[in-house]
Amino acid sequence: MNPKILAISTYPELTQMLKEISKELGVAISIYEGGIMRDGHLYAKKMENKFDIIISQGGTLEAIKEIVTIPVVSIEISTADILRALLEAKEKFKKKIVLFCYRSEKLSKLQNLKDILNVDFEVVNYGNKKEFEEKVDKIFNKSEFTLVGMGSCMLETSKGRDVDAVIIKSNRNSVRQAIIDAKNICDLSKREKEKSERLKIIIDYSSEGIIAVDKQGFITTFNPVAEKIFDLESDIVLGRNISDLKDYYYLNMVYGDEGYKLDEIIKINNIQLIINRIPIIVEDEKSGLIITLQEISKLQKLEQNVRNKLYNKGLIAKHRFGEILGSSKAIKEAIDNGIRFGKTSTTILIQGETGSGKELFAQSIHNISDRKDKPFVAVNCAALPENLLESELFGYEEGAFTGAKKGGKLGLFEMAHGGTIFLDEIGEIPLSLQSRLLRVLQEKEVLRIGGDYIVKVDVRIISATNIDLYKMVKEHKFREDLYFRLNILNLKIPPIRDRKEDIPILVNEFIGRMNREHNKKIEGLTENAMKLLMAYSWPGNVREIQNFVERMVILSDYPTIEEKFIRNLFIQSFGRENEIEKLEEDKNTIKVKVGTLKDMELQLIEELNNIFDSNKILLAEKLGISRTTLWKKMKEMEEY
Repeated sequence: MNPKILAISTYPELTQMLKEISKELGVAISIYEGGIMRDGHLYAKKMENKFDIIISQGGTLEAIKEIVTIPVVSIEISTADILRALLEAKEKFKKKIVLFCYRSEKLSKLQNLKDILNVDFEVVNYGNKKEFEEKVDKIFNKSEFTLVGMGSCMLETSKGRDVDAVIIKSNRNSVRQAIIDAKNICDLSKREKEKSERLKIIIDYSSEGIIAVDKQGFITTFNPVAEKIFDLESDIVLGRNISDLKDYYYLNMVYGDEGYKLDEIIKINNIQLIINRIPIIVEDEKSGLIITLQEISKLQKLEQNVRNKLYNKGLIAKHRFGEILGSSKAIKEAIDNGIRFGKTSTTILIQGETGSGKELFAQSIHNISDRKDKPFVAVNCAALPENLLESELFGYEEGAFTGAKKGGKLGLFEMAHGGTIFLDEIGEIPLSLQSRLLRVLQEKEVLRIGGDYIVKVDVRIISATNIDLYKMVKEHKFREDLYFRLNILNLKIPPIRDRKEDIPILVNEFIGRMNREHNKKIEGLTENAMKLLMAYSWPGNVREIQNFVERMVILSDYPTIEEKFIRNLFIQSFGRENEIEKLEEDKNTIKVKVGTLKDMELQLIEELNNIFDSNKILLAEKLGISRTTLWKKMKEMEEY
């Protein structure tokens, strides 16, 4: 924003000079022509709220200074300017010279130069328009004289009284300098205003209560948060000495002995606060005191906000139960249990083989829980060495160890505050860290490495393993108390070999995904090709199927994939012919769990029914029974 400058000119030549020079300098100014005789000073008073600064000279300048509150810059009159006017009056009019000035010592001192200049002149002071006119009339009645002074008022007065007059005129350099000074003052004032406003905004909008006291003990700052903490309006305390406020116990308590106080906890009006009291020392002398107060609850909320922002940095659960593929009884039961568990905040232990989808279930559980809008943090306990795992889980303070980051680091438990942490391969966590993990479960708090204070955390823990944790407990490789804390709810993910009827669903879904990813157009598999896939045990479970299908889609040159292609792909994958032979054997083998004769019979019928795609004629022929008998047994199977 450009400075707003008002120039009060006192004669036409000055007006013209102001216009020309302001244009040269590129500084916009508003000009009003009229000295005291034309009430220029009153115009300046009227307009001061619309301008930042005023430029004028002589008596008009002095009159303006007395009635306005904004800065006023003088267009200086040099000694040479005055002498020039005096000599002009002497040579031109040959009369006694009367030098009128507005209470100015500078002009009065020129009286001492009479002898040096050989110019006879009298100095007359005036303070206002009326006084000026009265003194002119008084001198006019006594003798003839030449009037010398600043401003067009000299000419106007002389015309009405038939008196000769000479105006003292400023030179261009003085006018130029006045405009430059006015602009510089405006710029400086603007910077100071901005600085002051910034400081005011910082203080007023600070989350801390701020009190400032000067060296005499007078309160100079009492911001809105301080008003709220003390339940006091600032008008009551600002400008008053702390010694006069003895009735305000809490105010005197925080003022105390005026010494240093850092990060101490106090209580005011049942609000817990952290207080800092810092004396202001300038050149070894105390010049005041700053007191800051911050509500502990707000600090905790701020910490929560920081943690929540981590939610936007990738700490989210992307998957939901609707993405879990399969229609088998085993997978449906696992999904139902997962949904039921997700509606609680209890710890869950997910057990399942490699590639069975443990993290998929963990994310799905998080996304149906009350914590779904909070962070989901996953960590593989087997992927990190012990010392790194500890610092990742619990965080550390600055300088806790060689290589520690400046400022320290939040641990994953702190990042997961309010949400869920997923500890995959929990069985790999070292015994030395298991006690710390147990403390988090029991006390809901963590202590950073190198830290000296406890951090409260609210985290739901979901852990997962592909090994027998209870066996590890018996072998003293896993803490029994931790095992029982983790295993409050147990979710078992069935392996693919226990839900082979889901293989076609998985294969077809992955074919669609890989077609889109690799720009292919595979339509599907022949019946025998699919049976070959279903005969394989898939020890890597869903992940292995996905990888195999991707390879299959990329390498196939035909839209329909046949059994021969699958055979060759298996040979390439396993590198051994006997795996194919094993698959052939598996195709003609049905595995049943040992049980009663009736149990095993029903298992056999169910497996064959899946193999023959519910074709009851083929199934009855294979079993060597009539369709009526088969129907009865199928009915028993449904009711069983």
